[in-house]
Amino acid sequence: MSSGNANAELANNGWAAVPRSHSQALESINKNEHAKLDLDSVKVPDTGVARKVFEYAKNTLPERTFNHSMRVWNYGNAIIQTHFPHLTPLVETYFLTCLFHDIGTTSDYMKGTHLSFEYWGAIKARMFLGEHGAPSDQADAVCEAIIRHAELGETGMITSLGLLIQLTTSFDNVGANPHLIDTSTIEAVVAKYPRKGWSSCFAACMTKEMELKPWCRTTAQEGFVESIVGNELMEPYDK
Repeated sequence: MSSGNANAELANNGWAAVPRSHSQALESINKNEHAKLDLDSVKVPDTGVARKVFEYAKNTLPERTFNHSMRVWNYGNAIIQTHFPHLTPLVETYFLTCLFHDIGTTSDYMKGTHLSFEYWGAIKARMFLGEHGAPSDQADAVCEAIIRHAELGETGMITSLGLLIQLTTSFDNVGANPHLIDTSTIEAVVAKYPRKGWSSCFAACMTKEMELKPWCRTTAQEGFVESIVGNELMEPYDK
């Protein structure tokens, strides 16, 4: 593979080092421009591996978790179109990441391992992708992003794919960086993929993991459950 092709593959899978700090990563965007998205214009990737992952997620994830995954997929498209158009090449890899990022929270996986849900989910995603034709670099990118998708902080670096899944999951889960996306887009996304009490559902899931695994990564994120329950941005839609 030529260096040019190799660099293109790295970009397509989100292997660019960017600040883990959301405030630094968003420093250059126009905070007065809120992303709008026509959901009918969003094209779900139609590659063989994307279809297999979608089918697996649809059949494996509880409805509320699947809806959350699809909300972050759409929020990511809005953020890319308005704020980070240079990330357009990684949309397929981002789609795979969205569908797999909370796979470790399912009941069987939560109880079937002592690993924190992010790590086990990342391993399962890496295995599935490898078995269903995804290039190794793409599967690795998804794995890395899932491992670190809740690893919020102000120091160090993360991949551009990892940053995007952090921005969208924290937007949906705790209402972080509310200026990123327009209210009309939130309403459209929630109408298509209802929350159905997602805040209380996810808070209960994180509490359960900390009870089952008092060493888990979630314990390092002080106040996380309280932030989920206190998500004022999404409260009007959390019915």
